[in-house]
Amino acid sequence: MDAYRRIADRIADDIAAGRLRPGERLPAQRRFARRHGIAASTAERAYGELVRRGLVVGEVGRGTFVRAAAEGPAGRALIEPATTAPVNLELNYPSAPGQSELLAPALAPLLRPDVLAEALRPGPATGTAAARAAVAGLLATPGWRPDPERLLFTGNARQAIAAALASLVRPGGRVGVEELTYPLVKEIAVRLGIRLVPLATDAEGLRPEAVAAAHRTAPLSALYVQPTLHNPTSVTSGPERRRQLAHAVTELHIPVVEDRIWSFLADPAEPLAAHAPDLTHVVDGLSKRVAPGLTAGFLAVPAHRVQAVADAVRSGGWSAGRFALEAGVRWIEDGTVARLVAAKREEAARRQRLVAGHLAGFRVRSDPRACFAWWELPAPWRADTFTAAAAAHGIAVTPGPAFSVAPGRTQDAVRLGLASAVGADLERALGTLAVLARDGGG
Repeated sequence: MDAYRRIADRIADDIAAGRLRPGERLPAQRRFARRHGIAASTAERAYGELVRRGLVVGEVGRGTFVRAAAEGPAGRALIEPATTAPVNLELNYPSAPGQSELLAPALAPLLRPDVLAEALRPGPATGTAAARAAVAGLLATPGWRPDPERLLFTGNARQAIAAALASLVRPGGRVGVEELTYPLVKEIAVRLGIRLVPLATDAEGLRPEAVAAAHRTAPLSALYVQPTLHNPTSVTSGPERRRQLAHAVTELHIPVVEDRIWSFLADPAEPLAAHAPDLTHVVDGLSKRVAPGLTAGFLAVPAHRVQAVADAVRSGGWSAGRFALEAGVRWIEDGTVARLVAAKREEAARRQRLVAGHLAGFRVRSDPRACFAWWELPAPWRADTFTAAAAAHGIAVTPGPAFSVAPGRTQDAVRLGLASAVGADLERALGTLAVLARDGGG
């Protein structure tokens, strides 16, 4: 085992045993190197490994600190971390009143022995003709409808992202992403051996000139972007910004992975695929629209990319379960998904009103349609110390550094996932967090 990994393992053991506590500052890297008789580069790599594992966070001008709560092992790249906190504002799966009652009728026919036997067979990456037709209609927006023959299916949207990137980027390749991005994309990048390049954003989302500048520095193999209800900031790019971004990637010939997993909560907007159809790989799925336990991921890809992406799905073991796909098709065709979407839109708006009421006066970035909020904390709070304080009150939140791509750039912010907590628990939690923020840790 490499020396830096052995050192990182020892520090990780100290964190797990409580010898290093949440919020505690580690020695400066050069001091650590001198103390242990190792090269400064080895210390730097050990600290970097701890950051990758989610055990510490580096803050420019402050140092390196033990995270408030260690996440699970880095190998859990395609699942979200769980928590034992009574009120969980980390996980973020929307639910609607009476959801189970809505879903059950479509499952009953699948339990007939003859139908079940077919539904339990392995499914190809291309799904079935019925699935392709149903999902093409589900994903369609004014001005864009995916070709059913260009649709592929995975177990969930995270696997769809992994398959798209695996098919586009070789190990060592560079992928441009928003400077704050979906945390599991960082884990996917580690698994695939690719490098994420943070790109500047503004109130309209990803800046096209940032893409061009990064590509001039060293070619980008692909771009991963969330132009609709960006997680965690809720920013949605307008039509003109989408056209500008599509023009930029077309000029530079950069393939795009467009994550639209939250787009069902927003008014229909053309994806980048409508403007750059030969470059854009659209990712979506059922986990947010329906439920996380029985779901499928979707990929709408350019015509010349179907075989390559299908090969990546198969080699990664990311094919959709046939039973889940059959259930999803029935829920789409009988209108259940549409009814759930309408109910979840109403619920998201209600929960955003709770945020607006309880966190009035704070710097909160969100969208009335979103299921999350980005809270820029008041001084002197740091993201990790506030996360630890919230956990002490039985509330789990996600610290800003989980979304930062550039090492050492820490956001003194937390993301509040609004979807999973019971409504009354959410309201109490928001009230508690507001009092905590005003207290300032004193």
